[in-house]
Amino acid sequence: MAKKSAAKKSKKTIASRASSKTDDFRAKSADELSTQLTTFKKEQFNLRFQRANGQVENTGRIRVLRRDIARIQTVLTEQRRAAQAKG
Repeated sequence: MAKKSAAKKSKKTIASRASSKTDDFRAKSADELSTQLTTFKKEQFNLRFQRANGQVENTGRIRVLRRDIARIQTVLTEQRRAAQAKG
């Protein structure tokens, strides 16, 4: 029984961290997000090469980057749609 509640807590914690990151991204301007997106994509590119050569040390970073890139792209799309709705 204790294992089930611990698993639920960890999922909630992960979800709240993702929401926090998304909120941080929403607070930034489109230019800042574009710059950060470019930085993340460069890092992802480098990690892909390291993985192909068997040199990557933190394999979890690849997953985190992929999800952060998706979050930024989602926020940028939301901002573009909001701007179109206004004007």
